[in-house]
Amino acid sequence: MKTHHTLLAIGSSFLALALPVVAQAPKVVWELSKGIKAPESAYFDKQTGNIYLSQVGEGGGLGKDGDGVISVLKPDGSVVNPRWFAGLNAPKGLRSTGGVLWVADIDRLVGINIENATTQAIHEIEGAKFLNDVAVTARGSVLVSDMLASTIYALQGDKISKVASGVELDSPNGLLVSGGTLYIAGWGRDIQDTFDTLVLGRLLALDLRTRKVTPVTKATVGNLDGVELDGKGGFLVTDWIEGAVLHISSKGAVTSVLDLPKGSADIAYLPAKKLLVVPPMLENKVTAYDLSGVIK
Repeated sequence: MKTHHTLLAIGSSFLALALPVVAQAPKVVWELSKGIKAPESAYFDKQTGNIYLSQVGEGGGLGKDGDGVISVLKPDGSVVNPRWFAGLNAPKGLRSTGGVLWVADIDRLVGINIENATTQAIHEIEGAKFLNDVAVTARGSVLVSDMLASTIYALQGDKISKVASGVELDSPNGLLVSGGTLYIAGWGRDIQDTFDTLVLGRLLALDLRTRKVTPVTKATVGNLDGVELDGKGGFLVTDWIEGAVLHISSKGAVTSVLDLPKGSADIAYLPAKKLLVVPPMLENKVTAYDLSGVIK
């Protein structure tokens, strides 16, 4: 098994190298490192015009230690509040609806009132192993992925239910709703203790009405994490293990946008500014890039 895993890791590296690369490399717009500890998710909230940044802290992705925080930034990189909300365990994915910022926090979904930074609700999810990213539907339902259980849950009102579950979800990490479709950035199948996988993940599309899952990328791509719309019909996706930021067209063509160190996590993208915000989780910093030469 170890030999197979090593060969697969080598193979996945060659796969990443073989991808087409964008003609113009993105330029760094700003970078923050002071006070940043294991940043996992950057989320741009259109209502406030702020970027919310979740930080796992010292204890790692499963550490129930209360040292997780959410910071608030401006799109120009200025810090509004470095500890806007504290006391979380290992906060990851973020998404807002109805004035509430929802946070995936290991085995619970935490709602924070954006106006006054107070706890709105806490929903413990029975059997959850590793809640990761959050998405919201047009009707205000909150979806959350459980990567290790290969399951997606929904919060409707005060009720938690299972939307989908199974290996065909490729251990869902990143989530994004557009219209009636839930896009899923799959981490991959057969997750190892190192969090590498024996089968790499794909970008998938789940019809929220029929629950049918179809691949956007027919071939496996990587250990996918964040996913955002590019504003032009395609997607920006991160590969956490390889560190890459990828562009995926609506037809599933994959291009490498950025080659970064391992740990590129859940991104934010501001289409009007062509601004990509990447939290390199293992680098303890957050970096913004200009994609005007990439996304036309």
